[in-house]
Amino acid sequence: MTMLASSAPRLTAIPLSTTDRIASAVIDGLWGTLVGALGELTGIGVLGLPFMQRAYLAAICVAVIGPLVGSFLVHREMAMIGDTLAHSAFAGVAAGLFVNTVFAVTVPPLLAALVVAAVAAVAVQTLIDYAGTYRDASLAIVLTGSFAVGSVLITATDGGIAVGINAYLFGSLATVSRANAALLVALTLVVVTAVAVAYRPLLYTTFDEVGARAAGLPVARYNRLLAVLTAVVVVGAMQIMGVILVAGMLVVPVAATTPVTGFKRSLLAAVAVGQLATIGGVTLAYQYDVAAGGTIILVAITTYLAVTIGSRLRHRRVAGDTSAEN
Repeated sequence: MTMLASSAPRLTAIPLSTTDRIASAVIDGLWGTLVGALGELTGIGVLGLPFMQRAYLAAICVAVIGPLVGSFLVHREMAMIGDTLAHSAFAGVAAGLFVNTVFAVTVPPLLAALVVAAVAAVAVQTLIDYAGTYRDASLAIVLTGSFAVGSVLITATDGGIAVGINAYLFGSLATVSRANAALLVALTLVVVTAVAVAYRPLLYTTFDEVGARAAGLPVARYNRLLAVLTAVVVVGAMQIMGVILVAGMLVVPVAATTPVTGFKRSLLAAVAVGQLATIGGVTLAYQYDVAAGGTIILVAITTYLAVTIGSRLRHRRVAGDTSAEN
């Protein structure tokens, strides 16, 4: 009996994968403990809520990668590529949800969105480089085509996936799961590393593309790299910002730093504005139970208006002092 008992199979819990263990250690262990301790120290109860801890982490990441990539896009006058790739990501989410519903398989919607947005980014740049298509025309083609695909997939299931896609359209604090937060941290590391490694060529091609080609730089390769990085930012920010407003984090913080001279200083200032917008927006969204994406953009626009008005008043004062001295 003893031998039979010892040889009988034992029921054990299914172990977590290495990825899950790392995500749990970083998101719940390290970050959760740090933010929870800060909440106890300051008496801010919201910092003790796990879903808000993940939302704040996502907000910080979005505020780094959005202005970081957006600074290059704005100076290239390609700010609307973010909106184009956001609609492409919408098609990816719809495709992922469609496959999950119709074929009963598990395809993470964010992964599908990342793949589709990256393909769309390459398609946009290819149309510009090789098809002779005007830049705004190529953006419009990919934008409308992607949104058309997404709308067809939604209606193909008699609206069955429409409820699931609403969170991706408008963003939500509650949908930032541990896995999504870990994915966003990983994407942030990828974007920051890529920009740091390719900073000088990206800067050169941004401000003097003709000179960069003459110097022998593979301009087309760096243009595609920037387009793909934009797709990564869009997908990463989509879970909080939503598809409709995600492009705002690529543009508004950068626009708010117009008075700052020097590209590096303006880039750092844009990240600071992004942090103010995302952290402030997430806090207000939780406090008043409103959409996080819309609140973040409103905070960013308010900051932009305040900086613009302050800058103009300062210039008028300086001009007045100069004319008085003369």
